[in-house]
Order: sequence, then C-alpha cells, then structure tokens
Amino acid sequence: MKKVLIITYYWPPAGGPGVQRWLKFSKYLPEYGIEPVVFKPKNPSYPTSDRSLLSEVPYDLEIIEKSIFEPYALAQLFSKKDTKSLSKGIIKSKEKQSRLQRLMLYIRGNFFIPDARKFWIKPSVKTISKIIDSQEFDCVITTGPPHSLHLIGHKLKNKFPQLHWIADFRDPWTNIGYHKDLKLSKNSAQKHLALESEILNLADDVLVTSFETKNEFEAKTSKPIHLITNGFDEADPVEAELDENFTLSHIGSLMSQRNPEILWQALSELIQEVEHFKSFFELRLVGNVSEQIIDSIYKNGLKEYLNLTGYVDHQTALNFQHSSQVLLLIEINSEETRGIIPGKVFEYLRTGRPILAIGPKHWDVEKIIEETQTGHCFDYESKENLKALILSYFKSFLNGKLKVQPNNITQYSRQSLTKKLSEVILK
Repeated sequence: MKKVLIITYYWPPAGGPGVQRWLKFSKYLPEYGIEPVVFKPKNPSYPTSDRSLLSEVPYDLEIIEKSIFEPYALAQLFSKKDTKSLSKGIIKSKEKQSRLQRLMLYIRGNFFIPDARKFWIKPSVKTISKIIDSQEFDCVITTGPPHSLHLIGHKLKNKFPQLHWIADFRDPWTNIGYHKDLKLSKNSAQKHLALESEILNLADDVLVTSFETKNEFEAKTSKPIHLITNGFDEADPVEAELDENFTLSHIGSLMSQRNPEILWQALSELIQEVEHFKSFFELRLVGNVSEQIIDSIYKNGLKEYLNLTGYVDHQTALNFQHSSQVLLLIEINSEETRGIIPGKVFEYLRTGRPILAIGPKHWDVEKIIEETQTGHCFDYESKENLKALILSYFKSFLNGKLKVQPNNITQYSRQSLTKKLSEVILK
C-alpha cells in the first residue's frame, strides 16, 4: 500500500465540521490502497469538543502526537469568555466590541501570523523530519485552517524536495470573511498574502472545497487545484422521527454577521397573517449562537417560538437534521463568503428534508442545491420570495407532503470523495 502522512490540527475529540473531513478520509483511504498516518497535536486547545467522534477513529490507524504551545491559555487570564468566543470564530460587530476585544483581535491578527498555532511549526518539522528519515512516505498532506500547518509542509518540502506535498484548504486564507476583522496593519496583510502565495506555488497539489476558491487560487498559481468538497457518510447511523411541529432548524454556529433579518421579518409577518402558522411554527437553533442573533430574533417578536438547543455532538446533530421539517443554511452576506460551503449542507442533502439557504449572491451553495434539487437559495434582498416559499412549505406540511427527492447526491458521499482524493495522491 502507498503511505500518506496527514498533518492536521483538528482531530477527535475536537468538535465541529473541520475534524470530520480527514477523519472520514482516513477511514476510507485504505479501500483505495493507501495507508494513512495522522500527525496531530498532543495537548490542543479545541474551542469545542465531541467525544462521540472518538469511536469513528479506525482502530488500526497510526497516530503520532507532538506537544503544542498555544497562547489562548495566556489570553484567558484577561478574559476567558472573550478568548473562547474568538477561538470559535464568533466576533462581535465593531460597534459592540469592548477595548479588550479590539486589542485581542489586533494582537491575534498582527502578532500571530498566520495564526495562533504558529509555535507548533518548528517542533513539528523537527519531529516529522525524523519520521520521514525512518519511514518511507509517498505523500504528505497539510490541512488548514489553521494555515500554520501549511508552513510545516513548506519547510518539509524545502528539506525533502522529492516529497509529494498536498496542501488542503478547507477554507480560503486571505479571502475569508473574518480576515478583515483582525485589524491587520498594512505590513501584516502583506505578510499573509506573501505566505499564501508561497504555499500555493510550492505545494505539488492544492485541494479546495468550493468552486469559488478554486477559481481564486487558479488565478494565483499554475499548480494543480483540485476541487474535493466535504460530504456525508452513508454509514452514519440516524435515529430520528419527523417533528410534529413545523420546525425550521439551523444546525451549527451562527456568528454575528450571519444574521438574515429578512428571515426573521418574514417569519414574524407569517405569524400575524397566516391562520394556524403560529400554532405549529418552531425556530430551532442547534449550536453556538451569538447574542446579536438572539437579540435580532427577539426584536422581531419571535422569542416564544425560539428553541435554543446549544452545542451538541455530531450524532445528535444528525438526528436533529433528520427530524426537522425545514433545514436552514445561513451565510454572511459578502463577496468573500461566496466560496464558503458549510460542511453541514452535504449532510442536509442526505435527509430528504427541504433546504432553505440564505447567503450572498452567486453563492457556491446555490449550485449544489439546484443540481441536487434539494431546496432553494435566496440572497439578502429577496424577502417576499423567501416568505412565499416558507408559506408554500407550510401548506405542504399541513397536507403531509413536505419532502424532497434528492438527485445525484452520491457524488458527495465520503467514499466517492475519498476516491477522488486517492487519484490525486497516486498520480
């Protein structure tokens, strides 16, 4: 079998979608003649944890650990709450940021380039170099964010030029939505751009998860850019019965800027205008939700209809997806987020429940939803069309006919996606 070293920060018991991509690849790679070995931090500071994912780690998978120093522990001495929110990517709007929060963002953006895991680069390169000297690897893969891990790959490639290095970008780097919130100086912004360029031009192959990021990177490098999205695992068990209420559910984090006022307004109007709507309607938010989102929902008179579930493990999240009447997918309304495809959209496809997505114009998600015939996508200016669709869904719900018939979703199964990855590794 071919042998590949996967360098990743997120690994069980870490929670969230970032951990699942390479956990699932590691599970299915042996089916395509590839033996994965995982290199991960020994004592990481994960913003969320999900111990249920530990059961999915293959029993015979070789895992190598290296200690990591992270400055978040020091930052917590000043504000544990703000540090935890920042590590989860929940950033308050400028008007609501305290002086301490602004200072923390400035320090994060300008003193920790590319990110706060930069102190893991040097010791990891030293350890991995010894591993490569003693074992024969056909390929090394780095996955980010955190993009510090790509700098590990960069240094290994310089040290071992014959090494086949694949850089996997689960999210964009300099073009990601929160990048401009880090209060970067001109010099710091240039450093990020320079490092991104070095990675894109030194790696042998680059993986991306969205159409938009593929187009962006193809304009920055001549190296091969491969689109391998996230996906769903057909082997994941589900135990759920369909809700009796007309539930609109969002599964996952809702940061401050993911605030579709048009949705809250449309729902408020439907409660006032449509008979029986308020008797059946329930807005369920599963995951970390910013205070600004909750305030906005309350201001639109939806407090009594809101069910805040909080963060749950992956298995429970899957059950909520399958039990919900309608699945919400929400993204920040900006040009930078057009290439963000939340991992949960692929798990949504598997449920057979209609997807109601709200995001920027020309969002990559729209292409996937249209192609698979699993729902509808709206921009932030389409309130009346959004309202009409929700009403249509509600009428179908009352008649017991609310469902979709997904089309051609097998291409997004974890096994199909791993096959695509194996072709890049073995080429």
